[in-house]
Amino acid sequence: MIVMDIEKIFGKERLLKFINGLRLIDDVFFSLCFADNVPCVEYILQIILDKNDLKVDSVAAQKTVENIYGRSVRLDVFATDAGGKMYNIEVQRADAGAVPVRARYNSAMMDYHKLKEGEPFKVLPESFVIFITENDVLKGGKIIYHIDRIVKETGKNFGDGTHIIYVNGSYKDESGSLLGDLIHDFFCINPADMRLKILAERAAFVRSNTGWELNKMNPLFEEIFKDELETAHTKGKAEGKAEGKAEGAKENFLANVRKMMKNLHLTAAQAMDALEIPADKQKEYADLI
Repeated sequence: MIVMDIEKIFGKERLLKFINGLRLIDDVFFSLCFADNVPCVEYILQIILDKNDLKVDSVAAQKTVENIYGRSVRLDVFATDAGGKMYNIEVQRADAGAVPVRARYNSAMMDYHKLKEGEPFKVLPESFVIFITENDVLKGGKIIYHIDRIVKETGKNFGDGTHIIYVNGSYKDESGSLLGDLIHDFFCINPADMRLKILAERAAFVRSNTGWELNKMNPLFEEIFKDELETAHTKGKAEGKAEGKAEGAKENFLANVRKMMKNLHLTAAQAMDALEIPADKQKEYADLI
């Protein structure tokens, strides 16, 4: 499916209206804003991890990690830092999309993606799976949750290098903290209402470059409007099939007309009358004989 196909099916105005109603908490707009955008992703990670010196090396949005043995995953944003640590940032409006077992699976798939055949396990870098959620999924009333494996008997960190973090989007923090401002900005439709300049500028830029938006968002539109696209595709196939069937019937009539004209020495009109071809179709057929 190419962009023009989607525009033709839904109309450009509908697509642009859809874009302009999105917020950073919506994975479509989140992925679009931060695709290949190192400065923005770096800034977000610095705030969430409280590490001002964190330097991001690469960023990819909607990265698919294939699993030949089972379910593959598509990561909203996947990043690595200068030291090789891996980061998966997910935005989730529905609680079901941010259940703990999904965080576990994403973490495992990041390792699966990283470790090559024959490499020792010690080369696996630290990994962070970060969920920014619309609701307080873990129900603790906290603005942020840090999850690490702990040895129960000693209380010490297991030290496997995996970290899971939940940012509670429903938490209202008016203290002026960067994390509170980050959460606020993720729920703004209008970039002018955002508090963090780097995010506001990025959101405004994306909205202002509509042609670039539609081109970059095409795979995401395909996913969002999947049902409608499938309906349109099915309708198109049905119409094509009907057209093909009608064309086949026409060719069959023409062949029969020609046979009757040759074998029975009839005129085209006589042959078409004998075959009970409707009068309104006879001129069309006569032009083809």
